[in-house]
Amino acid sequence: MQVHVRDNNVDQALRALKKKMQREGVFREMKLRRHYEKPSERRARERAEAVRRLRKLERKRREREGF
Repeated sequence: MQVHVRDNNVDQALRALKKKMQREGVFREMKLRRHYEKPSERRARERAEAVRRLRKLERKRREREGF
């Protein structure tokens, strides 16, 4: 991952880097890897995340359609 520093503005480059890392999910992955997660816990978490994503998409779809 690269960020260009323009006009010696490190603060702006740092903000851009953090934004890119957030979009890529680096912070989330670091948080998950702090402790060991059992495979059964991982599957349960991933299933719950999938359900949450689907419900959110369904809610947005209904909102657009006017329900």
